[in-house]
Amino acid sequence: MSTSFSVILRRLFMVFLGAGVLFAIMMVFSFDVIKIDWPSFMEIQPSYRPMENPLPPPAQSIPIEGAVYIPNSQALPLNPTKADDASIARGKELFTINCQMCHGVTGEGNGTIAAFLTTFKPANLTSPLIKAFPDGQIFMTITNGVPDRMPPLNENLTVSERWDVVNYVRTLNKAK
Repeated sequence: MSTSFSVILRRLFMVFLGAGVLFAIMMVFSFDVIKIDWPSFMEIQPSYRPMENPLPPPAQSIPIEGAVYIPNSQALPLNPTKADDASIARGKELFTINCQMCHGVTGEGNGTIAAFLTTFKPANLTSPLIKAFPDGQIFMTITNGVPDRMPPLNENLTVSERWDVVNYVRTLNKAK
């Protein structure tokens, strides 16, 4: 079976032309010239930023850290932690880590970040207004924060750690 050289070249050209067309079609899809939207389960599930709209506790559930976490609870909790030296020392350490940057070393609202807060300045924790607050109100302020002013620290500090911070804040008030 003899075939001429021109026939072989023509067939070879057709094979390369077909391969080139297939390669071109693959390249069009791979470089997003024609976008095919493949379904992804990550795209269809709800997503939230950290600390954005936390889910409420399930109905008929009891939070493990006590009634403090029950939403819309109006009763202020009583301080179960005795204000001894150990509690105040733990509170001072936690205050230094979580609060000092805004409220300052002495709690007067003159921390390093306070100068950059233009809308609302941090509260002066040694003021007569704060002295008049019951421990439960200070605890709830630490827990829930103040909208648009102070972030809630309920995810950063446990219940006992927050009470230690309350006890330390009380020592700031006694210094004045």
